Amino acid sequence: MDPFFIKAIQLLLSLSILIVLHELGHFIPAKLFKTRVEKFYLFFDVKFSLFKKKIGDTVYGIGWLPLGGYVKISGMIDESMDKEQMAKPPEPWEFRSKPTWQRLIIMLGGVTVNIVLGFLIYMMVLFVWGEDYLDPKVFENGLESAELMKDYGFLDGDKILNVDGKPLQSQIDINRQLLLRDVNEIEVQRANGAIESLSMPEDIGQQLFQSGSFQPFSPVRKPVIDSVIPNSPAERAGLTQGILITAVNGEKVTYWHEFRKKVKATQGQAFNLSFTSAPSENQALNKELNAEGLGTVNITTNEEGDIGVYTSAFSQDDILTKTYSFGESIPAGFDFAYWTLNDYVSQFKYVFTKKGATQVGGFGAIGSLFPDTWDWQSFWTTTAFISIILAFMNILPIPALDGGHVVFLLYEMVSGRKPNEKVMEYAQVVGFFILIALVLFANGNDVYRWITGD
Repeated sequence: MDPFFIKAIQLLLSLSILIVLHELGHFIPAKLFKTRVEKFYLFFDVKFSLFKKKIGDTVYGIGWLPLGGYVKISGMIDESMDKEQMAKPPEPWEFRSKPTWQRLIIMLGGVTVNIVLGFLIYMMVLFVWGEDYLDPKVFENGLESAELMKDYGFLDGDKILNVDGKPLQSQIDINRQLLLRDVNEIEVQRANGAIESLSMPEDIGQQLFQSGSFQPFSPVRKPVIDSVIPNSPAERAGLTQGILITAVNGEKVTYWHEFRKKVKATQGQAFNLSFTSAPSENQALNKELNAEGLGTVNITTNEEGDIGVYTSAFSQDDILTKTYSFGESIPAGFDFAYWTLNDYVSQFKYVFTKKGATQVGGFGAIGSLFPDTWDWQSFWTTTAFISIILAFMNILPIPALDGGHVVFLLYEMVSGRKPNEKVMEYAQVVGFFILIALVLFANGNDVYRWITGD
């Protein structure tokens, strides 16, 4: 099956599960407090439904527009804008007749389910499949630092001992912490064994984001070519995957960052590259192999000082798995859910920037989170992440979202009087148009990235 359809099926299944459970979070407390629920829908039934059946006072159905779902609760100002019902005197079974604390529980039910569901899924994923992590040997030569980080004292080959006094589970975790968490001081061990503490500015995350350095640190790697860009200087010279580079213009090369630095310095000039693994015969151009299997090739960089080759930070063999007992998976799952929510909320400081706005995505971006092939571990991990996202997005204080209703209810609890119904109706309309604008903008970004290939 085409990877696009595999991703689409996973997205549809994941959203269906999350939407139904979210709406149950509203439905169940509404029923417990004897509040009438008129509709319970998966997806929106604009003009018509794919399926519907009335059981008791509630119509259960599936709409054709997969942009969400809803429960229509009697006596509540919501997206249905049922002004006729609201003009009548309140009935005992209506939402508006219930005590404020009951209405608050009903409105918070969906978000609560999404948070709890995210935790439960993470817990079970850790219990069933464990947690993947990089073998520490990947970092035995230290880390390669982006140029921006070198301005703050980092050197290629550094090993991170701790961040603000706490050790990292994996060296590569430093990237996420710098971008999404508060980092003040990093203790490193130099390649010569010396230990130093480096202070970070408060806006280090913003600096990295604006510079595009989303991975400021990567493992120091051997200079082995993993891939070659088609029609690049490297391909035209006959370089292939698996070649181990040994020297540039006769100067020994031990690590990939050394090779890259030497090549960049040539900028449009020809240089001699030595290697140990011979490429396939049909790609041999101007190379010569000596009796020891060593080869050389003359190659010219482009204007940016690049020849079009990449290396891999690690292989599949470098990924290890940490297993959890059922008891261990409970606190680990809670911790995973907490930091997922924390990091997702933290990244919103970048959304309100010129560069960050272009990174906002819609259904295409969400669908891309799923793998090209069906994998239950990836499916449930991604579903848990989307559940956490839905919880945060729904609690935002925007009218028409759960958070908007919660704001009005909190106002009522503090002031002791209900907000004016006209104000709530107008707020609902404004909130609806804000949501439509955000959906169009986010999905418009997806279309733009698809067209441009970004």
